[in-house]
Amino acid sequence: MDFKKKFKKVYIENIRRQGSTELLSWLETTDFFVAPASTRFHCAYKCGLVEHSLGVYEVLFERHFKESEDNPESFAICGLLHDICKTEFYKATTRNVKNEKTGCWEKQPYFTIEDSFPYGHGEKSVFMIERFMRLKTEEAVAIRWHMAGFDDSAKAGNFAISIAYDKYPLAVKLALSDFESSYLKERVKETN
Repeated sequence: MDFKKKFKKVYIENIRRQGSTELLSWLETTDFFVAPASTRFHCAYKCGLVEHSLGVYEVLFERHFKESEDNPESFAICGLLHDICKTEFYKATTRNVKNEKTGCWEKQPYFTIEDSFPYGHGEKSVFMIERFMRLKTEEAVAIRWHMAGFDDSAKAGNFAISIAYDKYPLAVKLALSDFESSYLKERVKETN
């Protein structure tokens, strides 16, 4: 499946806000469409980030969209762009892995983290998106807190996440969709 083509189709059909064309053009200049979504967990392989982004969007829309209360553009923005903080974040390298059949060590592709802009996770995605287009408050909050309890601030005891989830249902919906896509839909194998 051509995830880049599918991503661009969903993006163009749903996101029409001022600056959205420039944001998509910028994504084309980065590794967004070839980067992994993680180093060893979900979608830890080439093109995993775009696959994950589409997966989150699909779960968000299919499971949580209510026409009477939700905005399709907001769902597309949050689902497709929640993890753009991972753009230019991973570095392809190799590591030695023992082949159990031959007993020989072999070089295998592997991704490491090379964070040139250590700004946090969700907040970094918000910052990067807003360089091109304005987010609604509920979108910014949803993207900021999409990691839920895995966010470093939440792990440290920050209660803002609870307030965000009480005030903005989109934040809860995005976090649930991210978890479902990551842990139930996506492959967890390392390939190249």
